[in-house]
Amino acid sequence: MLDHKTVSLADQVYDALETDILSGKYARGDVLTENKLCEIMGVSRTPVREALRRLSQENLIKESGKGSVVVGISEKDLEDIFTIRLQIEGLAAEKAAQNCSDEEIEQLKNALELQEFYLSKHNAEEIKLMDNRFHEILYQISGSVTFYNILLSLHKKVQKYRKASIQSTSRANESVEEHKLIFNAIASRDCEKAKYYATKHVENAYTHIIRKDK
Repeated sequence: MLDHKTVSLADQVYDALETDILSGKYARGDVLTENKLCEIMGVSRTPVREALRRLSQENLIKESGKGSVVVGISEKDLEDIFTIRLQIEGLAAEKAAQNCSDEEIEQLKNALELQEFYLSKHNAEEIKLMDNRFHEILYQISGSVTFYNILLSLHKKVQKYRKASIQSTSRANESVEEHKLIFNAIASRDCEKAKYYATKHVENAYTHIIRKDK
């Protein structure tokens, strides 16, 4: 049962379904029906229908005669997402080094320290959340709404692959070390290094995901 908060029910249903699709709970080819989703989530047809419409616009599902078929993120989508991130994530880090305030650096540091803490506890779920937080803050302090919106969306769309990557202890350790390099460059206002290390981090993440999938 979803919580009835100030956020609309349609938003809650959309967020829940998007997470379930991107995390792999609903696999490619699964069929989602309004009746079943209403039963599972304890809501009426209207928010479910609106959520499905939005998911269709995001190309995460497609309509069929039997219901909504899960499309999810294909390997080609994954390649395209990382191609885009390789081009612009470094630029976002460069902008962050240019624009960040002391308070924003502290926020980034806090996310990094929490990621290190949960890594020591081998808590994959919290590591993932703090990884999300680190990147979200990085995109935010770039000072560009466009970079923030694009990169946050792309980062979110590969969460199934990222979860598998984070569950690898070696890659989780590497990721934290790479975050440290990015953080230190931004904190030092070193734009060139921030751009380089952020781009390298994306490249390493993709390499690890591809290697694990083969």
